[in-house]
Amino acid sequence: MGTKIVIPNIGESVTSGVIASWSVKDGEYVERDQTVLELETDKVTMEVPAPAAGVVKHGASEGDEVEVGAVVGEIDESAAKSDSSGSSKESEKSEKSDGGDDKSDGGGTATAAPPEEKPEAKKSKEESKPKPDSGSGDKPPATAGSHKATPLARKLADDNGIDLGSVSATGAGGRIREQDVLAYIQTRSNGAASKPAGEQKSASGSRSVRQEKMTPLRQRIASRLVEAQQTAAMLTTFNEVDMGAVMDLRKQHKEAFEKKHGIGLGFMSFFVKAATQGLQKFPLINAYIVAGDDGKPAIERHEYQDIAIAVAGPKGLVVPVIRNTEDMSFAEIESAIKDFGARAKDGKLELSEMTGGTFTITNGGVFGSLMSTPILNPPQSAILGMHTIKSRPVEYPEKSGQVALRPMMYLALSYDHRIVDGAEAVQFLVSIKNAIEDPARLMLDL
Repeated sequence: MGTKIVIPNIGESVTSGVIASWSVKDGEYVERDQTVLELETDKVTMEVPAPAAGVVKHGASEGDEVEVGAVVGEIDESAAKSDSSGSSKESEKSEKSDGGDDKSDGGGTATAAPPEEKPEAKKSKEESKPKPDSGSGDKPPATAGSHKATPLARKLADDNGIDLGSVSATGAGGRIREQDVLAYIQTRSNGAASKPAGEQKSASGSRSVRQEKMTPLRQRIASRLVEAQQTAAMLTTFNEVDMGAVMDLRKQHKEAFEKKHGIGLGFMSFFVKAATQGLQKFPLINAYIVAGDDGKPAIERHEYQDIAIAVAGPKGLVVPVIRNTEDMSFAEIESAIKDFGARAKDGKLELSEMTGGTFTITNGGVFGSLMSTPILNPPQSAILGMHTIKSRPVEYPEKSGQVALRPMMYLALSYDHRIVDGAEAVQFLVSIKNAIEDPARLMLDL
C-alpha cells in the first residue's frame, strides 16, 4: 500500500470541492510537497501537495466532486524515479543510435540531434503501415489523437467518420461523451458541417449547444447574490465626483511616490481612505445585522474598518479584505491591492483573506461601466460602486455660473435600509465625494 493522497481540511465552512486538474499524470513520478492537483471550492482554489515522493496513481478524475478527507489517489514510494519514466534511458539510446555525432554548428554547447530520415524511407514506412478498416470506402475513421473520449463516443465518431478534434467536450475533465458526438452529427446534418473529416470548417449560423458544470465558486457567487436580494431591503443612492483634483495630485507626485515606496499611486487608495473616514463618521454603515442571543435581530458594530476590494479573477469575482485600513498609509493600501490582484489571477488567494470585511468597494469603471447598482456582500450593510471617468460639462468652479469640461465619475452606494437610513447613506456618499474632490481633507482627517 502506498501513501494516500487525501483532500485536506480547508476551512470551517468548506466541506467539499471539485478536482479542477491533476498536475501530474497517472503513473508519473512526483517529489514530496510537489503539487499533485488543484482543488476548486466555492470560496478558493488551492493546490494539494504530494505527501511523499513516488509514483502517482489517480483515484479520482478531473471534474469529480470530492469531500474533505476523501482519498483521491495514492503514491507508491517504492517505485524509483527512473522506473516511472524511461525518458533518461530512451534519451541515452537515442544519442547512441545516431552514430555518436553530437557536434554543434556554432562552437558552443554541443547538442545531440536525432538522425534525419530520408524522404524515401519515410514514405516507404508510411505505406507499409496497416490501414484501419473504416467499414466504408468513402468514410475516413475517427481521429483519436490525444482527445479524451468515452468508448461509445469513439465508436460513434468512427462509424460516422468524425474527427474528435471537431467535437466540443462537455464531460468531466474535458472528456467527449456520446451526447457530444450526437450533437455534432445533428449540427452537421443541419448544414453546419458537410465536409469529410479533416476538411471540416466551422460555419457561421451554427446552432450547436453545449452544457458545462457551474464551478463551485460561481455557484457560491450566485447563491450569495440571491441571498442579498432576498434578505436585505436594498436601495441605491447615486452621486458624481469631479476627479480633477486627485488626477492632478497623482500626476504631480506619481514618480516621487513610486520611487520612494516602490509601488504606483492609483485611484483606489484615495477611495479606500475616503471610505474609511466615512465609515468612522457613520458607523452603522460599518455594522452587520445578526441574530442576537435571544434569537432576535441585533446590530453588530465594529470598531475597525476592514474593506473588501472586489477583484475579477479567471473563475469569477473574489473579494479579498484589506484589514484595519484606518491604520494604513496610501502606499500600504496600494501594495495590498496590487498583491491581491496578482494572486487572484493565479488563483493563489487563501480562504482567510476573503472572509470578514465590514464594507466593500467595487470598480466597474476598469471595464468601462458608466453606471451600475452594486449588490450587497452579505452580511455587510453597504457597498460602494466606482465607475469609468468621462469628461462632462459641469458648473466649474462651483457656484461660478460657468460651465467647463471636467473628468467626472458616477458613484453608487447600495445599502441595507433595515439598518441604514436614507439620509445617513446620502451623507456618507457626500463625504466620499468631498474627500475625493479635496484630497487635503484626507491628509488632515477632516
